[in-house]
Amino acid sequence: MKNFKELLSGVRGFVFDVDGVLTNGSLLLMPNGEMVRTLHVRDGYAIEQAISAGFHVAVITSAKSDSLKAKLASLGISSLYMGVRNKKEAFEEFLYTYDLQAEEILIMGDDLPDYEMMNLCSTRTCPADAAAEIRALCPYISPRKGGEGCVRDVIEQVLKAQLKWLHA
Repeated sequence: MKNFKELLSGVRGFVFDVDGVLTNGSLLLMPNGEMVRTLHVRDGYAIEQAISAGFHVAVITSAKSDSLKAKLASLGISSLYMGVRNKKEAFEEFLYTYDLQAEEILIMGDDLPDYEMMNLCSTRTCPADAAAEIRALCPYISPRKGGEGCVRDVIEQVLKAQLKWLHA
């Protein structure tokens, strides 16, 4: 089996969860019922760089939020799977849509709803504060927590390994 660094050269796409990966997992509940999340701007910048470099990027989440959808779309993410209960099916749809293989995807999740989907990939990653079961599944655990630049960490590593960082 290849080590994590060896896997990076074959990555053509990224799949990320939202709560606990792109966010720290906290929700601010507003009086009108809206749930507010915070995203790290460096994660957003890295996503834009990956898309500019020709990578396919998907977000697969059980979260439903118009403001979140608008923000992710503004970063250039066109593969948004929101309100998803079966993440494995959404992942397989993403692969089919872009004619990708599971081994060409770097995936980052943080909790048990991501487990089955993540188990399909060889380039599995997670934030430092992911659930123990997810950490045990991953050949790479970012030193950064969810919502604190873990997405930037893995995207930057892939783009640098493929000599595409700062050249997108």
